[in-house]
Amino acid sequence: MLRAALRWTAVVTVFAALGAGSAYGITRADRTDLPGLATESDGRWAYPRIERPPLPPGRPRPFDGDNLVNAHYADLRALLLPAPDGARDDKALHGADGWLPAKDLLSQYAAEADQEELGQLLTDYGLRHVAARGWTTGDGTRTRIYLMQFGTAEVVDELFGTLVTYDSPAYALSGAAETTNDEAYPASAVPVQVTRYAYDEAEPYGPEQVRQAYVQAGDVVALVVQSRKGTAAAVPFQQTVTLQSELLA
Repeated sequence: MLRAALRWTAVVTVFAALGAGSAYGITRADRTDLPGLATESDGRWAYPRIERPPLPPGRPRPFDGDNLVNAHYADLRALLLPAPDGARDDKALHGADGWLPAKDLLSQYAAEADQEELGQLLTDYGLRHVAARGWTTGDGTRTRIYLMQFGTAEVVDELFGTLVTYDSPAYALSGAAETTNDEAYPASAVPVQVTRYAYDEAEPYGPEQVRQAYVQAGDVVALVVQSRKGTAAAVPFQQTVTLQSELLA
């Protein structure tokens, strides 16, 4: 059962504990209905009810005390964050039976040499499969989420350090050759079990502003990318990364 409400400075998303099924919902109350939040809308998206998927019988959640290897036993495809209300689904990310070929993920990176190097790295570290989801909202913001699952959390611990640095990811995405650490993203906005590196495209932006985050949670690495022509708002990006992190925790 989820007991603690997620509280953060830049984006306030409230999760309600809904019993032993470990389900949680996002309240749709106006900010003026919440004590201490009598301000105008901060740009959050309205997500549908979100529930953690069922586990195989006898299997624990990744960070339960009896899950010593921090493995995700739920179907990885069911751990993808759903699209917010009114968003247009990106069918290109569905893959076959919900599994995206690794080459489709690698195509998001700008340099062919990086695609080859990262592809070999994922193979060497035993990538099991990739699940992905994407959508475009009415204002033109495009979101892509990729979940990569490996054999063990220990493998991911080692791999993650090769994917990220403080100021930039090790491999540049298309449209984001130069990045900076997203220092506006509050550190308290992700579960304690999760490691998150968030980046913003360095100015001057190209045709689109690209935001991206890498998340490490047990045996899973998540990549969240948001882009929009002109500028991409910080609030829905931080909200999306935080909610996806909660699903993996």
